[in-house]
Amino acid sequence: MWRVEQVYRLVLLRQPMSEFFQRNLPHYHLPNAAYFITFRLAGSLPVEAWKGLKEKYEQEKRLLVERFKNSKLREELYKTQKRHFARFDKLLDHPKYGPRWLAEPRFAELVTRELHALHPEHYHLRAYCLMNNHGHLLIDQQDIPKPRPVKGKHYTALSHAMRLLKGRSGYACAALLGRKGAFWQHESYDHVVRDEKEFMRILNYIANNPVKAGLVNNWQDWPYTYIDSSLL
Repeated sequence: MWRVEQVYRLVLLRQPMSEFFQRNLPHYHLPNAAYFITFRLAGSLPVEAWKGLKEKYEQEKRLLVERFKNSKLREELYKTQKRHFARFDKLLDHPKYGPRWLAEPRFAELVTRELHALHPEHYHLRAYCLMNNHGHLLIDQQDIPKPRPVKGKHYTALSHAMRLLKGRSGYACAALLGRKGAFWQHESYDHVVRDEKEFMRILNYIANNPVKAGLVNNWQDWPYTYIDSSLL
């Protein structure tokens, strides 16, 4: 377990408006917020497994809506979301199927270059970890402006940043493979970091993910983990 000697003081400019949209996952995007994001390779989970996770999550949420209201409901929904993510990430950490391109240095190094290339114009990079078939990312978007619409499409600052990251790295990785088609799963899991305590919990989670997965004994031994030096 590692220690954070200098705590990152998370600053959230509390603004009344957030942007919500939904594809297969719900997304709440706040200006100036910090985010925990998980993105994965296309085909890294079978459709049946993903559908099963989603159906279980939706059923749990429906039961909570029937039992709770207001702040209690929000808190229980938050706990349910955490359990859903834990089940999702466990499947990714111990894959029995699907591609594992990020286990190869030529792909992992390309993705890490793109992660750093978008800092600080599109986000402030705080931490990431690339696993064999997915990645975890911790960023904040303090003072990152909202992008202009692209060809009539609407993007938040976060969705624009992820579009650039996955678009650029996915194109380059597909070229290395000598094929066309999606390298990344289209949709990512993103979560707004609520406060400093949660920020530190997520930071520890990212750093120790390779340890939890049994890949190394110490988080510092994993070559594709990055922690902002100001947090150490």
